[in-house]
Amino acid sequence: MSRLILFNKPYGVLPQFTDRGTTSPRPTLSDFIDMPGVYPAGRLDLDSEGLLLLTDDGRLQARIADPRFKMPKTYLVQVEGDAQEASLESLRQGVRLKDGPTRPAEVERIAPPALWPRDPPIRFRKSVPDCWLRLTIREGRNRQVRRMTAAIGHPTLRLVRWSIGDWTLDDVPPGEWREAAIVQR
Repeated sequence: MSRLILFNKPYGVLPQFTDRGTTSPRPTLSDFIDMPGVYPAGRLDLDSEGLLLLTDDGRLQARIADPRFKMPKTYLVQVEGDAQEASLESLRQGVRLKDGPTRPAEVERIAPPALWPRDPPIRFRKSVPDCWLRLTIREGRNRQVRRMTAAIGHPTLRLVRWSIGDWTLDDVPPGEWREAAIVQR
């Protein structure tokens, strides 16, 4: 029987089980998950938070991570500035990045979500407004959401992946995980 783990990755945690990159060790998945044989299905950058799926099933891992399966990934994104409808429409059409155009995204402005505090907190600037977006993409380029919001003039301040396909962070606090059912399609 395959296992699937839903982990709420905190900010600053490497999305791997070991840290081979620095002389001062950073927190890794092994600081939170003690389950041999599971591996991340996809990436979630060091400075991003939220849902990271881990599995012991290579086929499931590929189905989740491989962009050709177009599994939707939804993010809650705090951006700098007051994103207007014209900017959001650019994301809906697809924006041009250095590595080519993106697929169209689903995006809407949302009220600030009831999230856990981030450590360290986002730097607040009284003279610069910010707003929150719910953004869904169906591809997975390196730092794609951050590059997309920057391309429309609204750099990302905080990025929380909320869902991948039907799996969500509901009831999974930061730094915690739970096993999930695997739905075959």
